[in-house]
Amino acid sequence: MPDTPAAPAARPAPTESATLSAEDGKLVVLARGARGRVGAVEGAAVRDQDGRTYAAASVALPSLTLTALQLAVASAVAAGASRLEAAAVVTEASTLDGAGHAAVRDLTVDAPIHVAAPDGTVLGTVTQ
Repeated sequence: MPDTPAAPAARPAPTESATLSAEDGKLVVLARGARGRVGAVEGAAVRDQDGRTYAAASVALPSLTLTALQLAVASAVAAGASRLEAAAVVTEASTLDGAGHAAVRDLTVDAPIHVAAPDGTVLGTVTQ
């Protein structure tokens, strides 16, 4: 998905998969499922302040392009979320897209964003 000039890609810091909490591990599973269901470039999932989860896949239409993380955040906000506890993105890229990163930070400045490969291996976590 294209990056916005105001939001450069973020490189995740290495993280051991075993260090993810069970709830954060669930986000990776949900993101993988969202990606796999439609064969999308990426999948994402977020958990809001009430523990509710939202999963989404990237959208690429002639009139609308959204990263999976943007759509997951939008779904959470549309359902009334005001804060995110954590997020996960499953992608073939080695960096977190800037637009998705910015969407999460619009709600929460300190939520971890886990970046995982399509097989579910966590590549790292963006915390800033």
